[in-house]
Amino acid sequence: MVIPLNIFTSDLELITRIPIAAGQFPIDYGSRILSVGSCFAVNIAEKFGYYQFQHTVNPFGILFHPLAIEKLFAFAANRKSFTNDDVFFHNERWHCFDAHSDLSDANKEELLENLNAAIGITKNALENATHVIITLGTAWAYRNNQSQNLVANCHKVPQKEFSKELLSVGAIVKSLDTTIDTIRKANPDVAVLLTVSPVRHIKDGFIENQRSKAHLIAAVHQIMNDKASYFPSYEIVMDELRDYRFYAEDLLHPSQVAIDYIWEKFADAWITTDVFPVMAEVDSVRKAYAHRAFNPDSDSHRNFLEATNKKAETLRRRFPDMQFQ
Repeated sequence: MVIPLNIFTSDLELITRIPIAAGQFPIDYGSRILSVGSCFAVNIAEKFGYYQFQHTVNPFGILFHPLAIEKLFAFAANRKSFTNDDVFFHNERWHCFDAHSDLSDANKEELLENLNAAIGITKNALENATHVIITLGTAWAYRNNQSQNLVANCHKVPQKEFSKELLSVGAIVKSLDTTIDTIRKANPDVAVLLTVSPVRHIKDGFIENQRSKAHLIAAVHQIMNDKASYFPSYEIVMDELRDYRFYAEDLLHPSQVAIDYIWEKFADAWITTDVFPVMAEVDSVRKAYAHRAFNPDSDSHRNFLEATNKKAETLRRRFPDMQFQ
């Protein structure tokens, strides 16, 4: 179904608007952003990438629960070196319980190299970030029965090897406090922004998913104050959009329309209006390069590409970190 874009701008108010406070430390093209957490963190990071902001997202892959995120920042702060003891072999690939399967590899040495490189990337991004954005996905976690450690990812190891538990509000508060303290010790001036993913973890169960989100939201609001800010991604989907039209085909993940809408809300609150014209220029160049010419060999298309290349070069001179392909 095609959703009319003007559904959000109709004179007839058909949705409940979530009030969003303006960010105290707005993002501009001098900002450096580190995003960590659930797959929704990737959705927003893709927007940062599209508009050519300086950003790093999930060096350890998608991390779903707060204690996995806490562990990543501790690893980065201490520059942990991964060894053979930190990996295991399953289904013809080497894995690490502390990282997403995106880092898994058929070669053990490659996996260890990738893990240690990811730690270096995280540490560098953390120490140089102006903003750290943490997206919490679920309060459900799995504990390995043998090691008694909570894992970030089960890597399709049989479920009998794990015990499933719902993290309490108190445990999440403690974890987030520790995470933010670790971040601030590494980078005292960084702005920390928390959000709860609107992705529905129905594999845990419908009621269980709601309990999980409730624990995350309750914990986040206990620690906000001066420690961190909050952006209501979850509330926007639940209360503003509030319709299955704004979900992807699996009815679990927000659709692209929903992601675009949340991004607009985020940009209005957290990106300084001074750079909106630059974002518009970047968007224009992106769309121009993505355009498929009817006749690529025509003079008009060559002139079009030449003009686009000049726009891109002008942007690169002003912002050397920008790269267009």
